[in-house]
Amino acid sequence: MNVIISKFLAVYLSILSLSAFPDTASLRKNKQVPPPGFHTWAPTPPMGWNSWDCFGPTVVESEVKANADYMAKYLRPYGWEYIVVDIRWYVANDKTHGYNQHNPEYTIDKYGRFLPAENRFPSSKNGQGFKPLADYIHHRGLKFGIHIMRGVPVIAVKQRTPVKGTNVTAADIFSMKDSCSWLSDMYTVDASKTGSQAYYNSLFELYASWGLDFVKVDDLSAPYHADEINMIRNAINHTGRKIVFSTSPGETPVAFAADVTSKANMWRVIGDFWDRWNQVDEHFDIFERWNKWRKPGAWPDGDMLPLGKIGIRAEVGSPRMTALTRDEQYTLMTLFAIFRSPLFFGGNLPDNDSFTLSLLTNHRVLEVLRNSTNNRQLFKDSSHVAWTADNPRTGEKYLALFNRTNHTIKIPVELLQIGVNQQHYKVTDLWTGKKSGMLSGKFQPEINPHGTGFYKIQ
Repeated sequence: MNVIISKFLAVYLSILSLSAFPDTASLRKNKQVPPPGFHTWAPTPPMGWNSWDCFGPTVVESEVKANADYMAKYLRPYGWEYIVVDIRWYVANDKTHGYNQHNPEYTIDKYGRFLPAENRFPSSKNGQGFKPLADYIHHRGLKFGIHIMRGVPVIAVKQRTPVKGTNVTAADIFSMKDSCSWLSDMYTVDASKTGSQAYYNSLFELYASWGLDFVKVDDLSAPYHADEINMIRNAINHTGRKIVFSTSPGETPVAFAADVTSKANMWRVIGDFWDRWNQVDEHFDIFERWNKWRKPGAWPDGDMLPLGKIGIRAEVGSPRMTALTRDEQYTLMTLFAIFRSPLFFGGNLPDNDSFTLSLLTNHRVLEVLRNSTNNRQLFKDSSHVAWTADNPRTGEKYLALFNRTNHTIKIPVELLQIGVNQQHYKVTDLWTGKKSGMLSGKFQPEINPHGTGFYKIQ
């Protein structure tokens, strides 16, 4: 009898607890329980491909799939995973070297949300949106991302499209204040107006239904739009889907560093970055400025890597393999790795040559990107720069040396500065894998013009 009573009480208490305490998803929907920490969604710097540097606003579905196929075959084992469709995928008649702002043919739904242009993304027909393309990418073990513009479409405001789930329209939530100065697609969403958060919620509900894993939101961080960043953060949380959030363009004002770190997974710290040495060199000052704001899940972003075959139908230049020399490409990859910037490749992956592929698949360099700690600049002047970091598992030290001049120089380093106390030490060149014997004395390797030396010292 006691056993029967005990079982009855257990069932009764179970039913009581279910009625008294709703499930976590319900609580989250009602904002009683915070969502899981979004910083855990990008524990290491995100790595992927973005269509902008090679195709500008004109990329088509077959090109996206070709890059996904390449990444799945050659890069996924090294941690590369995101495939991102950049700007204006909703315009059927966009153009290279700028944007068609004269007579754009928009694709938009009844709730004022842009949809993929069907002539460019045929699988989106019949209201399927990007879900078929996202499924294609997911089936290859990769993740899918898109670029969007901050705000609500101008065409939605003019058509007074309803905001899903509300009694207001797009015309009730917009403001012309602070609208984008370089693209006329959008108006600002005024956070003080009823329905504004609901609009962003509906936007990300749609994206989540497509299977989105990554969103790059443009015209958001320079100047800094704190209200819309907050609404986007809330909207992503509301979906319950892990969508990594990247803000653009840069430089994000350092005055807002604490806020953006608390809201986004990555944020731009520089304007659009192309294949010019002076723009590579600019990163030394910028990365020094932003170094203290990095933490797991929140990454200062040095922009896309203008490497490989770029400019196919892009904003800047004609079709070309990157204009950066091989030494400059090593410098770029080394600096991004030891700073731990996200890596988003800008070239058309199927056009990669063996050298470009080698830049993306060096496991020793990518280990520094993913797992190093205590990353910091040692010294910098007009001719040379040094960065260092630690291997937290082994205690080994990483050292990156950079030659900013047009001639070969030796860069001396006192290894005590990086915590190497022994008289004799071993050096591994991280790019070549070449190991030295036991060395002693000052470390002063010779570095090529605009080149780098990247080492593990033990």
